[in-house]
Amino acid sequence: MNVRISIVEETVGKDAEGFATKTDTIVASVQAYREGRHGSQKWVNRAAFSEATDLFRFRTIPGLTLTTEQVVLCDGERFEITSVEDVKGKKMYLEVLAKRLEASHG
Repeated sequence: MNVRISIVEETVGKDAEGFATKTDTIVASVQAYREGRHGSQKWVNRAAFSEATDLFRFRTIPGLTLTTEQVVLCDGERFEITSVEDVKGKKMYLEVLAKRLEASHG
């Protein structure tokens, strides 16, 4: 486990003047293994997820169901969850493929 990540849910609310505001709610912070996309055989086999830029692997969090509606925060970067998979079906580790979100300029 080489990085600390936070699993975040984005919620949309309204301020006092009726404007929509997005807020992040951290639902979990855990140690994870992070692997960037590169030319290894594992990444070649993941061709269906060509938009994924990073893989995160971490222990299952009791009572929390991960979905593609959530995002991952890691090292000041934001990642959109592309897929969530139970490693070997044993409910011990989760493998999350995620796409790095670029900040829009302009």
